[in-house]
Amino acid sequence: MPTTFPRLLLDHAKARPGAPALREKVYGIWQTTTWADLALLVRRLACGLAHAGLKPGDHLVVVGDNRPRLYATMLAAQSLGAIPVPLYQDAVAAEYVFPVNNAEVRFAVVEDQEQVDKMLELREQCPQLAHIWYDNPRGLRNYAEAGLDSLDALVAAGQAHDASNARYFDDEVAQRSPGDVAAMFFTSGTTGNPKGVVHTHATLLDRARAGQSFDKLTEREEVLAYMPLAWIGQNIFSYAQWLACGYVVNCPESAATVMIDLKEIGPTYYFAPPRVFEGLLTSVMIRMEDAGRIRRWMFQRAMDVARRVGPAVLDGRPVGLLDALKYRLGDLFVYGPLRNTLGFSRVRVAYTAGEAIGPDLFTFYRSIGINLKQLYGSTETAVFVCLQPDHSVRADTVGVPIDGVEIKVAANGEIMVRSPGLLKEYYKNPKATEEVLTADGWYHTGDAGFLDATGHLKIIDRAKDVGRLMGGPADGAMFAPKYVENKLKFFPFIKEAVAFGDKREKVCAFVNIDFEAVGNWAERRNLPYAGYTDLACKAEVLELIRDCVEKVNADLAADAMLAGSQVSRFLVLHKELDADDGELTRTRKVRRGYIGEKYQVLVDAMYGGRTDQFIETAVKFEDGRTGSVSATLKILDAKTFAAIGGKAA
Repeated sequence: MPTTFPRLLLDHAKARPGAPALREKVYGIWQTTTWADLALLVRRLACGLAHAGLKPGDHLVVVGDNRPRLYATMLAAQSLGAIPVPLYQDAVAAEYVFPVNNAEVRFAVVEDQEQVDKMLELREQCPQLAHIWYDNPRGLRNYAEAGLDSLDALVAAGQAHDASNARYFDDEVAQRSPGDVAAMFFTSGTTGNPKGVVHTHATLLDRARAGQSFDKLTEREEVLAYMPLAWIGQNIFSYAQWLACGYVVNCPESAATVMIDLKEIGPTYYFAPPRVFEGLLTSVMIRMEDAGRIRRWMFQRAMDVARRVGPAVLDGRPVGLLDALKYRLGDLFVYGPLRNTLGFSRVRVAYTAGEAIGPDLFTFYRSIGINLKQLYGSTETAVFVCLQPDHSVRADTVGVPIDGVEIKVAANGEIMVRSPGLLKEYYKNPKATEEVLTADGWYHTGDAGFLDATGHLKIIDRAKDVGRLMGGPADGAMFAPKYVENKLKFFPFIKEAVAFGDKREKVCAFVNIDFEAVGNWAERRNLPYAGYTDLACKAEVLELIRDCVEKVNADLAADAMLAGSQVSRFLVLHKELDADDGELTRTRKVRRGYIGEKYQVLVDAMYGGRTDQFIETAVKFEDGRTGSVSATLKILDAKTFAAIGGKAA
């Protein structure tokens, strides 16, 4: 039945007032907020915001980690017909200027002193930003800026307003309709200013309920909310589906405690982008490298069995009696303890999305009994377009279209989607809206792919990124950079990769080492280093990465379509790619075009046949200072392999 987020909150509070809605870890202790507690807090915040002048249609910026009072603030704004706009908490102040001015934001609710400082810094460029409230008062006692106050003060003002206007909140909630705008999410802005994606209560809740039905989610699920609220993936799982299902959302104490909190909560429903699963696997591999010989042997033997039969066991397919026995023993001594160490012992459904996940990485988790699945969607589609059904999960697809979704493939290979969850518009950008939405309701995803014979969707890459090699032995071969990059990133020693090759005769790549994994590898070999740049330039490390690149090439040679995408030359960058330096988006997607321009001298050196190249790069530190990093980088050749079955297409 069509409804709104505030009405769902009140329904839960009425039906099961004492049930937990949210938990937050504070000083090591989990604190519970019940549905009744939350409804009262939202009521007071809404009245306080109304008293401060927030009106229907106004935008309210929300910045911070996942915190119960920030969730309540979003609900309070929606109760008044205002529109919450979550922004990335790790962005620098300058990145907020465009969204705040574009949405004419006068009100902001932030988590702590760090975010307050950024908002105050904005005021010179955003003079309309009149009201700023903070959740955590630590460090803010002596701040006396106009319009700055605590959420406690806002709640107190709301309580007084509610006492003198007893029907106000209920009347406001009753006026809201499913077609009202519920939230606005700004895209990552890989090619220019970010765009504000406008969603209604109806679009977000339709997709939340479609996902709920698909995976049979109930109010008994436990979710850990640790990704940014500004990312629609986190917003759907810990906000829209939370209110649709009524399950419990758990907020970690801090980013540093997420792994501990994950094990304590033991979520049943889990969602993370591939980079999180990559990081978890890297930590496992580092620990196994440090383990004794017997434990390493046991782990390797058990994983051999898991890779061979684990996915079949998870999918309910028959396996041989001996393999079944070996897998049970592996589960008792290796897989079960490993799932518990990762915090996945209770996971019933786990999803990854945001970008493609490497097939080897994906298979690893499924092989040890974790029901990891892929989904396909975007900010503009309210996430849920395709999901992988249980017992029909494959590493090379992103699932089947779910309820309400239609998919077609345009003549140029672009995926087109029609769904009740599509964006209403790009805010104040009718031209961009017309470019992605057709008159008959189809959305241009910008992704290249196809539906296979079983109805599963396969994504190759971003349509604009798929290219062709020109000249050389692989002339005309398809080049899909993201596919190559993901294969490289499966190795625990490689954190990021950037592949180049479109309209060139061969593929070359930049590699970022994983400092923790490679540092651990170096220490065990008594290889001294003085920091990231020094470690990245070590001859032994370069050979380690060359081995990874050549293994990827051997794997690509078996793919007739992409065998031409083997990496011929590579270098290890002297610094980590960083969102603060503009090289990554806030969701850690590689800005390939920007990187190619910024490091043009390195690209030219690789394709020019040079064996080394000096580079000096400006960097920005977390405290706002700037500096530079320089090094002479070695450029290495990698062995390539003949395509199995003939020349790549």
